[in-house]
Amino acid sequence: MTKTLKTILLAGTFASSAGLAMAQDLPPLNSDTEVDRIDWSQLEAEFGPVPAPTEDASVGGVSKTLTNEYWRSLGIGYKNVADEYGVDFAYQAAPSEGDQLAQLSIAENMLLQGYDALLFSPQTDNNLQPALERARSQDIPVVNVNDAVIPSVEHYVGNVQRDNGVRVAQWFIENTDGGKVAVIEGQPGVFAAGQRTDGFTTTINEIDGLEVVASVPANWSREEAYNAASTILQQHPDLIGFYANNDGMALGVVEAVKAADLQEQVAVFGTDGISDAYDSIRAGDLTGTVDSFPVLTGEVAMEVALRLLDGQDLPRVVATPQALITSENIEQYSIEDTAALREMLLAE
Repeated sequence: MTKTLKTILLAGTFASSAGLAMAQDLPPLNSDTEVDRIDWSQLEAEFGPVPAPTEDASVGGVSKTLTNEYWRSLGIGYKNVADEYGVDFAYQAAPSEGDQLAQLSIAENMLLQGYDALLFSPQTDNNLQPALERARSQDIPVVNVNDAVIPSVEHYVGNVQRDNGVRVAQWFIENTDGGKVAVIEGQPGVFAAGQRTDGFTTTINEIDGLEVVASVPANWSREEAYNAASTILQQHPDLIGFYANNDGMALGVVEAVKAADLQEQVAVFGTDGISDAYDSIRAGDLTGTVDSFPVLTGEVAMEVALRLLDGQDLPRVVATPQALITSENIEQYSIEDTAALREMLLAE
């Protein structure tokens, strides 16, 4: 972390004594285990239909980057609901997933522009903390939407991150006779990366005959994932599989596996459910992905923001769905219409 960023984060920590007092009332958030939670499917039953916002309501979305399809899809979900309810909406993101200062600057500018609510998808667990404190001091609701988690945030929308890794580990347990596997991690210091890796590794290590022989960060980069996977395959030519913390990295791993001519031996799984992952599964290259349905997640998050603007006292976490996608069930989940997707997920 740069000295400049450290200075900004430290200054933001003391931005508002009122905000700090409110934050101190909340324990640090672990969105996977927080007991004050509700499933997305129960919101309407518990709190009624989404309330109509005021005519001049505005919501700002701050994303990690738009170079990753997942975050573009999340923004589509936000906009779907904003358009439905006539909400003024803006969606901006940093140039890359590692530009923490640019993302913080975007969030600070949105505060200056006077948006009524904000949707944050932080790059790390602390880089948007200063903006959160300033929003809190101005009574502006903030919803943390996947996948890094600001510990003091009051509202979070997203899936159970640890379960992403657990689902992939269960596939290896059920579909192989054991062997060596490896993890390609996301960005160090990001809640989702740590949880996904831990869910996979812990579950694998509980089983005799399966072993995690390498776990290497690739910072959400397809190129870094390719390089890391290539090195791991050289060190462990008998490897049977990889789990990557997102789909972009998983596709880089697929390229490394192909280059080593080990497609028949090595299974590769990602996380997110982007369209390129679906295409790769259909092509027989990627073994699977854990789809967290980003468009639906964006819709739910915007609905949560509108409920907060209406004064509803919602649980701290709204959990959104996910599913392990392989060639066996890919067509079942290939639904672009989120209304139809909602119906299918509700029926499961």
